[in-house]
Amino acid sequence: MANVAVIGAQWGDEGKGKIVDWLAERADVVVRFQGGHNAGHTLVVGDKVYKLSLLPSGIVRGTPSVIGNGVVLDPWHLKSEIEKLRGQGVDVTPDTLKIADTCTLILPLHGELDGLREDASGTGKIGTTRRGIGPAYEDKVGRRAIRVCDLAHLDDLGPQLDRLTAHHDALRAGFGVAPIDRAALLDQLREIAGFVLPYAQPVWRMLHEARARGRRILFEGAQGVLLDIDHGTYPFVTSSNTVAGTAAAGTGLGPNAVGFVLGIAKAYTTRVGSGPFPTEQDNEIGERLGTRGHEFGTVTGRKRRCGWFDSVLVRQSAAVSGITGIALTKIDVLDGLDEVSICTGYRLGDQVLDYYPSNASDQKSVEPIYETMAGWQESTAGARSWAELPAQAIKYIRRIEELIQCPVALVSTSPEREDTILVRDPFAD
Repeated sequence: MANVAVIGAQWGDEGKGKIVDWLAERADVVVRFQGGHNAGHTLVVGDKVYKLSLLPSGIVRGTPSVIGNGVVLDPWHLKSEIEKLRGQGVDVTPDTLKIADTCTLILPLHGELDGLREDASGTGKIGTTRRGIGPAYEDKVGRRAIRVCDLAHLDDLGPQLDRLTAHHDALRAGFGVAPIDRAALLDQLREIAGFVLPYAQPVWRMLHEARARGRRILFEGAQGVLLDIDHGTYPFVTSSNTVAGTAAAGTGLGPNAVGFVLGIAKAYTTRVGSGPFPTEQDNEIGERLGTRGHEFGTVTGRKRRCGWFDSVLVRQSAAVSGITGIALTKIDVLDGLDEVSICTGYRLGDQVLDYYPSNASDQKSVEPIYETMAGWQESTAGARSWAELPAQAIKYIRRIEELIQCPVALVSTSPEREDTILVRDPFAD
C-alpha cells in the first residue's frame, strides 16, 4: 500500500478538499505539510457543508489528523475553527488532532504587517489574504519566530522577543505604526497557550511509528504548484513550497515516505487575486464557468478568475512535483458548451513555447495557442463510471492526458464525495 500526497496542480482551489475527504476514509492518518489558514477547503458530507482553512480535511471523518512542522499556525484561528466544527457536531480532541510542536506561530503583528505592505504597494500588490502567512514564514527563515513549543516556556522568551521586536519595530516605524507592545503580546500568548498545548507534540515520532506499522498516510497540500515560491508565477505566489517534495520536509518523514502523488486539476482553470493568467476568459465564457462552478474563494470570498484548461501549466506542475496521476474535477461545469478549448502552447514574440517562462514580464506577454474540440450537451453531473460519461467528455479527458503527459486517476463530477469515477486507486500502488 502506498502513502499518498495530494497537491494542487494549478493555482489552488482545484477541489482538493473533496478528494482528500474521499481518500481520508481509507487513510489511517491525514497530515497537512505546508501553508496556513489562507488555504480554504470545502467538504460536502450529506447535507452538511464544512469549510476548513487550517485543519486537515480528515478531521471531519474522525481520521487522526496532523498539522506538520511546515505549516504556520495562527493559534487564535485554530481555536475558532475547532469551536466552529464542534458546533457542527465534529468533536476535535488531542486524540484526533496532533500539532507539531515546531510549527511557527502566526502572531497578530504578522497580519498587521501583511496589510500594511499590501496597502502601501499600489500596483505592486501581490493579492495576499492579509492573514500574516508571508511575514510568519519570513520570521521562521530569519530565525526570530515563536513556535508552538515556546508556549510552554513563555518566561524564557526574552531573547527571542528581542530578535523579533528589533526586526518588526523598525518596519512598523517605517509605516508610522507604534512599536510592538511586548507585555500585551505575552498576555495574548499566555491566554491561548492552554488551548493549543494539549494538541502539541513531536509529530515526526508519531508519523514514523505509524509508517513502521504499515499505516496509510495521506499528505495534504495547500494552494497549488503554480503558487509555489520557487516553481510558481513569482512574485504572485504563496510563501511556501507547495510541491509534493515538501511533504517530507514539512512532516519530518523522509522523501521515500511519499508514494503516489495525486495532482488535483479542474477541467478548466481558475485563479484568485493578482498575477498572470494566459487562458483567462474575461468574457461570457469566463462568466459562465464562474457561475456554474460557484467560483468564489473559500477563505476570502473573492471571485475567481476563470479560463480554459491550460495543459502547458499542468504538464509543468506534473513534472516539477513528480505527479503520478491527476484527479480531474468539475468536469460537469463544462456541460452544455458547444465547444471547449485547451491551451497547448504559447507564442512569445516570434517564439513558440511548450513551457511557461520564468520572467514576470514574459509571463504577462505570452499568447495561448488553443486546440478546440466539440463540447457535449449531455450531463456529466453525478456520474460514477465511464459508462455514464458522454463520449465527447471522455475524448476531452483523454486529450488532456496526452497533453499533460500524465494519466487521469480520478474524475470528480460534483461536490458530493461519492460522485467520483475511480480509474486508478492511489493507495493500491
